[in-house]
Amino acid sequence: MSSPKQMMDFKPVKSVDANVSNEHQRNWSNELFERKAKNPDHNYDRSRTALNFQVGPGGRITAVDKSRRIGDKVEEIIKKHLRPGARVTAISNRAVMVVFGGNRERMREMAFGSQLLNEYEETNGHLVRQPEIERWAKDVYGFVCHEFGEENVASFIVHLDETGPHAHCVFVPLTADGRLCSKEILGGKNKFEAKQHMRDLHTRLAEVNSKYGLDRGDDIQVTGARHRSTAEYNRDLHRENAKLETLISDKSGQLSRLEEQIKKAETRVKGLSTMIANLERQEAELNDEMAQLGTDIENGAEDVSELRRRIAELENQLESTGRKLADKRDKLKTADRQLAELQDELDALSKKRDNAQKNFHEFTEKNQEQVRMRLTDAVFGRLVVDIRELFAAMPSEQKADLEGEFLTAIAEQPNEILKCAMYLFLGYLDGATQFAQSCGGGGTSSDLPWGRNPDEDDRRFAYRCMMQAHKMLKPSQPKRGVSGRR
Repeated sequence: MSSPKQMMDFKPVKSVDANVSNEHQRNWSNELFERKAKNPDHNYDRSRTALNFQVGPGGRITAVDKSRRIGDKVEEIIKKHLRPGARVTAISNRAVMVVFGGNRERMREMAFGSQLLNEYEETNGHLVRQPEIERWAKDVYGFVCHEFGEENVASFIVHLDETGPHAHCVFVPLTADGRLCSKEILGGKNKFEAKQHMRDLHTRLAEVNSKYGLDRGDDIQVTGARHRSTAEYNRDLHRENAKLETLISDKSGQLSRLEEQIKKAETRVKGLSTMIANLERQEAELNDEMAQLGTDIENGAEDVSELRRRIAELENQLESTGRKLADKRDKLKTADRQLAELQDELDALSKKRDNAQKNFHEFTEKNQEQVRMRLTDAVFGRLVVDIRELFAAMPSEQKADLEGEFLTAIAEQPNEILKCAMYLFLGYLDGATQFAQSCGGGGTSSDLPWGRNPDEDDRRFAYRCMMQAHKMLKPSQPKRGVSGRR
């Protein structure tokens, strides 16, 4: 099994806008947090956002400072350290953004240790940030300061609220003589020097990361790697699919256990209610009998002492019944509360299960759509080539019979039909018309509005777009006026 790898990714930028700054600092409103949480593709866990931190001058660890935007800090550094008279143009890269991280499991281990992390729930408020992730962040910060100058670092923020913990660093690419030049800071005079410089940076970072169990990544010049392979992409999709299925299964099991507990609680409430009803009836009967005995005494019954003895006996029974009734009512109140709590828990868990199922179905549909698009794209080009070869081998009279047909157009103008159909699919009828006319087509003469029917799915609408594009790309036929008739 291969050892965990480090990750370092550079991105020179002309500016650090407010959106990027807010994302790094998590300077979001509740509404924006909720909107991101509703996005199926989001990977933010708000219950862990409080664990994020930043590293500042001297390697000091503090909470994330949201008082100033990162872009303002960048401008302040440029103003302070840029050499007087140094040329800065509109196309100059004023900052470099770097992401540091590594193998997800190893980064999580550094951040959370052996604490339980709930993967698909925002219920991780119990987590405590571990010292190892802070030590790692301070060491990487030290690496950045050594390589690019601490005075040039505008921001160094560590995110522990995403799928894999990582650090975002923003620094100003100032040279030793006070010029703004990201090309010189990150590379050299040519591509060869730039590649070698980047290899050396990764090697020096690996020396920092070695004590945290993160090795240097394989050199892409050796591996030839650029992006995930299709096999890796599919494996990731299958893993995600399996996780969602497991989550749904777990929630369903918890629901079954809760429903069983609710049944028992309902039975207990029903039993207590019956007991209370019987005791209340017994209490009423005792009160009625005591009232009757009191009436008999007032009316001059002969054996008064016996009647009074019976009344005393009934009073004892009534007191005992009252105590039992009070006890059962207290127990019923507790049982009602427990039942309500179980019902609330059941409702919340049902909602989570429903959300998990919804995410699973949406993910599955998205996965299938991605696969379908890849297969269609791969097959379409091959079909065009085959159709062209078939037409080339056909006798001229057979070609004449197919003149104007969709297959002929696809063989002759595949790119034009696709582009025109794309405009139509996106709702840009004017753009589609202008494009078709620029290709020698007649465009559209219809005044009817173009768009998707309410009950039309993507595939049906896409088919209509292709057929309409085919019609629009046909040369317009000259209209025959009255004077042209004979």
